[in-house]
Amino acid sequence: MTPQPHDILFRTLADPTRRAIFERLCRDGDLTVGALTAKAGVSQPAVSKHLGVLKQAGLVRDRHEGRNTHYSAQLVALAPLVDWTSRMTGFWQNRFDHLEDLLKRMDQ
Repeated sequence: MTPQPHDILFRTLADPTRRAIFERLCRDGDLTVGALTAKAGVSQPAVSKHLGVLKQAGLVRDRHEGRNTHYSAQLVALAPLVDWTSRMTGFWQNRFDHLEDLLKRMDQ
């Protein structure tokens, strides 16, 4: 079975270090591996590995500038998660509406 786009994103962002790196890129904009490593609490090779996974999932892109590689978050890649959470919100809202109707009928 081929994984759905939201499954890949959930799996990618499930790792707390990877999620923190992505959040930092969202907050701070383009950053180099060195800048990300300085506050990541993990080694530079670990940050590079996490960036590779994020890049493979489409959540970051890299841009080479001289000897440095700059990474930036790709917020548009979150669209499958937004779609999924919207569907789940509609599903649960419908369930709660039915429950509310049932409770009202029981009170009568």
